[in-house]
Amino acid sequence: MFCLLKIYDNTNKLTKMSGGHFQYQQYRIEDIAVEIDEMIESNDDETLDQYGGRRGNGYPPEVIEKFREAAHTLRQAAEMAQRVDWLVSGDDGEDSFMRRWGKEVRPSWQNTLL
Repeated sequence: MFCLLKIYDNTNKLTKMSGGHFQYQQYRIEDIAVEIDEMIESNDDETLDQYGGRRGNGYPPEVIEKFREAAHTLRQAAEMAQRVDWLVSGDDGEDSFMRRWGKEVRPSWQNTLL
């Protein structure tokens, strides 16, 4: 999803790293989305954990749908932050920013329970 570009000169010394305006925090946003995906995946797991409690939370479908929406929206936010990061860091110009926004930022959530 994200690309970190490192550019080295002929002495193999790092000369440029793409982005960085937000100290790469957009990756933490993606990590949260992955954690939510794991909660969705394990929701119905009835096996016991190391403490004897049920691994899954057993949330109803409408709650899990909100989890899906949250993970989607977090990924969208991470993608938006990435695009802004690359623009303000000078890695993309305004034209490539607009083009890549249209290609790389996912559309808004569509509820699948309707």
